[in-house]
Amino acid sequence: LGERTSARHVIEEAGRYRAFIAHGGGLTVTGGEPLLQPAFVEDLFVGVKEAYALHTALDTSANGGHRASERLLANTDLVLLDIKAGNAALYGKVGGGRRLSGVLTFGARLVDHGIKVWIRFVLVPGLTDGPDEIAEVADLTAELGDIVDRVEVLPYHRLGVDKYAALGRAYPLLGTPAPTQESVEQALGIFRERGLYALA
Repeated sequence: LGERTSARHVIEEAGRYRAFIAHGGGLTVTGGEPLLQPAFVEDLFVGVKEAYALHTALDTSANGGHRASERLLANTDLVLLDIKAGNAALYGKVGGGRRLSGVLTFGARLVDHGIKVWIRFVLVPGLTDGPDEIAEVADLTAELGDIVDRVEVLPYHRLGVDKYAALGRAYPLLGTPAPTQESVEQALGIFRERGLYALA
């Protein structure tokens, strides 16, 4: 269930492990959606930068991108950005009614700040695995330019089924298989055609 904490406490905890993470490591904030608590993330990133000069990474779907302050972004070294789809209609369907426009606006801010980005794209059979749909995501990614360090194509898996069952909720992708290796390779090829470094 987690526990309540403060940014100061996490900064102090990070200090205990800095000998292990200072060389090639850092601090990643993930979720859920970290930008639902932007002040906490901002204080945390600023704190570990000031105290230990740690590398900072933000794992986000950008749906709360408008909440990220300039100070937060100025203290962010890397963003792991989840792009669910490349057109507004499919993004709304896959993202539970959220808007692609928010991701695009946040992406533009990352370009302005020169923050490196790892794009994450989940390949879901029958939903996001069509060549045209993949190409839309690849085109949006390529438009971000030099800030894109890599694209991670993540094959859909069914690890969430038991969690939904435990919560008494219907699993929305019941019966959806994992993608084939061939479809994963096809997706990687579409990203690579645009000069992007893509891996699965």
